[in-house]
Amino acid sequence: MDEDLNHLGLIDEDEIALDHAALALALPDHAGTDLTPYHDLLDAIATRLDLVGADADTPAARADALATVLAGEFGFAGDAATYDDPANADLIGVLDRRRGLPVSLSILWVAMARRLGWSADVLDVPGHVLVVVGEKAAPVIVDPFAGGVRVGAERLAALVEASAGAGRAVTHVAAMPNRAVLVRLLQNQASRAERSGRGRRALDLYVRMTVIAPAYPHAWWERARLECVDNRRSAARASLGAMLEITRDPDMRRRVTAMLGALPAD
Repeated sequence: MDEDLNHLGLIDEDEIALDHAALALALPDHAGTDLTPYHDLLDAIATRLDLVGADADTPAARADALATVLAGEFGFAGDAATYDDPANADLIGVLDRRRGLPVSLSILWVAMARRLGWSADVLDVPGHVLVVVGEKAAPVIVDPFAGGVRVGAERLAALVEASAGAGRAVTHVAAMPNRAVLVRLLQNQASRAERSGRGRRALDLYVRMTVIAPAYPHAWWERARLECVDNRRSAARASLGAMLEITRDPDMRRRVTAMLGALPAD
């Protein structure tokens, strides 16, 4: 596994630069690609944002500057036409095509804001991903997939209700830790790969998840499941053993123990 990915799994949450991390996650699928032009493009976006947002001293003004630069000048937008294209969840592909999924575009917006020292987070909304700019003083929520359109309380409630059903409270919306964002990015690719019958591709992506986020039990569970499907029983046992090391949830531990017991001997 790539040294940069191993490094991602070892560093603290606040040391993760989302744009650099997302490029590192994409690189194994682009063997031999020189990342220099992509880093140069990110630097150019940040430089332009610094100029356009020079006087932006409120979350609303900063959200407007992000929309002006990322959506307006550089043309980043949601890919509604070919939403399931794997390139939409691959930052190299996103930078090439200027199109992406909500999570990949949100990574770009948040990373650029943070380069300028602005507060910004990826916001986990049931069925969607948004960006919140600012902290306690009048934060602004925007939708990078829709070019940075503002998302008010009514629209946010509608998104939650559309995904989870009537009556679900907006309090379920939360800022995502950096590793969770990266896992979400890979999960988008893995679920699409498995739906299209590419189980080994999905397994490779779950392996990547366990490398960068070794404390996330869901990735280990899915990795073990696909290793079983691929008749890699020793690998599955190792993955399940890793789960037992990191989870203290009694139900999950029972499930893991039962799966270990059900695995046939090699």
